[in-house]
Amino acid sequence: MKHLVKTIGLAGRTALCYVEQGEPTGMPVILLHGITDSWRSFETVLPHLPPSLRVFALTQRGHGGGDTTAHSYRTRDFAADVAAFMQVQGIGRALIVGHSMGATNAMRLAIDHPQRTLALVLAGSFASFSDKADLIAFVNSEVARLADPIHPEFARDWQQSTLAQKVPAQFFATMVSECMRMPARVWRAAFNGLLEDDCVGELRHIDVPTLLLWGQRDAFCPRADQQLLLNSIAASRLVTYPDAGHALHWEEPERFAADLVAFARSLAVRTTA
Repeated sequence: MKHLVKTIGLAGRTALCYVEQGEPTGMPVILLHGITDSWRSFETVLPHLPPSLRVFALTQRGHGGGDTTAHSYRTRDFAADVAAFMQVQGIGRALIVGHSMGATNAMRLAIDHPQRTLALVLAGSFASFSDKADLIAFVNSEVARLADPIHPEFARDWQQSTLAQKVPAQFFATMVSECMRMPARVWRAAFNGLLEDDCVGELRHIDVPTLLLWGQRDAFCPRADQQLLLNSIAASRLVTYPDAGHALHWEEPERFAADLVAFARSLAVRTTA
């Protein structure tokens, strides 16, 4: 399926690229990719989603070769972009699906803009970043000294580190290329934003149905974080992918789509009951 990439300007904020599919009257679903990725992070998931879902896959600020004129790349900025995007599109509330950084931005949206959040799907989600010594060391030693252009070997190693299973070679090459399109300045700002905007103390404010999807072979995000999320978000439940790593939606896109669709249908039943 070939998707038409559109661009939308958000007044006073930034411009975002996105693709959309599904019926205009379907349940709104917004897909938020992880750090250094783009809308194409969900490219292998989209074909498995039914027309009954009105799906928007966004490329978030500074990513995927998009607008890099913004000065701030904190999670609050990303979340506010989503809220502004929804307003322009005439979307009241949506099911927000996020992977890694996208999951953090989704939680931030639910905290800062609860009126926009119908429910959450959080994949490879961190409860906290400030307690991750390896991540902090990576940011301080590797990301801090990045220079443009991003070296292909660095980008390949970074994307490969998120995987526990093989993914199609062409898709992997695409994601490496997308990663290289993000300027070193934005790498630093986005990673530092995650460390600065740790929302672990505010998770209890999330009061919408939440589905956690986690790969048991995730090298970044531990099981303890999933338990903390479960303990903090009242209406949450966890589904584990035994063979998957951090990028579980790349490794098992059909299962990921099936879990998302089943969750969306449960919401539809709940809201019409």
